[in-house]
Amino acid sequence: MMKNAIDKAASLVEAHQYIRRFAGKIFVIKVGGSIMDDPKALERLVVDVCFMDAVGIRSILVHGGGKGITAAMQEAGIEAHFVQGRRYTDERTLAIAEHVLVKEINKNIVSQITAAGHKSMGIHSLGSCAVFAKKLFLPEIDENGQSKRIDIGQVGEVEWVNDQLLVALTESRNIPVIAPIARDSAGGKLNVNADSVAGHVAAAVGAEKLILVSDTHGIRRDVEDEGSVASHLTKDEIVAMVGDGTISAGMLPKVESGFTALEGGVNKAHIIDGRIPHSLMLEIYTKQGIGTEIVMA
Repeated sequence: MMKNAIDKAASLVEAHQYIRRFAGKIFVIKVGGSIMDDPKALERLVVDVCFMDAVGIRSILVHGGGKGITAAMQEAGIEAHFVQGRRYTDERTLAIAEHVLVKEINKNIVSQITAAGHKSMGIHSLGSCAVFAKKLFLPEIDENGQSKRIDIGQVGEVEWVNDQLLVALTESRNIPVIAPIARDSAGGKLNVNADSVAGHVAAAVGAEKLILVSDTHGIRRDVEDEGSVASHLTKDEIVAMVGDGTISAGMLPKVESGFTALEGGVNKAHIIDGRIPHSLMLEIYTKQGIGTEIVMA
């Protein structure tokens, strides 16, 4: 029992230097993957965010909800269609996505934060929207070698972030929770990839860190070896891993999000596994960390 107490004290001593270093800094935290479907994992993440708030870190949360949207579509008898990994989004699909993201997921996260005694505000398309987008078209080369654009419905890419609103909220000790439904210039709504939103938000507000919390330990140097997770990678190293196929599929939006943040002046991006209890605090407040950190060079 004495050893456990000493270990806890040592952990607090190690955390102290990071608490001092990051006080007053903005961290953008994106949560997605199976974490959204695991109430306990999501609850642990909220506890970590509230601790960070208590010691002076100004957090902004961005959340996804793809699996919840797919389940709601199935209940409504709508089959999901994907084009180059992107969900085709018609008006009915967008309405379902907005309901799941805003009225269910966003509301739940805000409620958990406030129940823990901290201030929070949902930022979304049904209230104070802070993310604005333009319609996204996907490029494709046809059989004649000609380039063309594919229309995938009401899907957008980030064009502008209301950084003044988000920074003002963090300065007033509110924790903004952003759902990835954006507004366009005409006031319409567009579904935007949550990883992309997080990267643009981090760049816009001048965040210290972007942390992508999902159901992966980080980036593997060998896709077949779970023990090959890289603790530190540069942008050039990641570009090479994308080129040789080591990084592909669902990891691509995450590294692209990290690049957006780094190119916007964010110091580091992190990819961590939210299934590990208190992974957020372990990544921030310990020297070794538990995921992959990405830096520009």
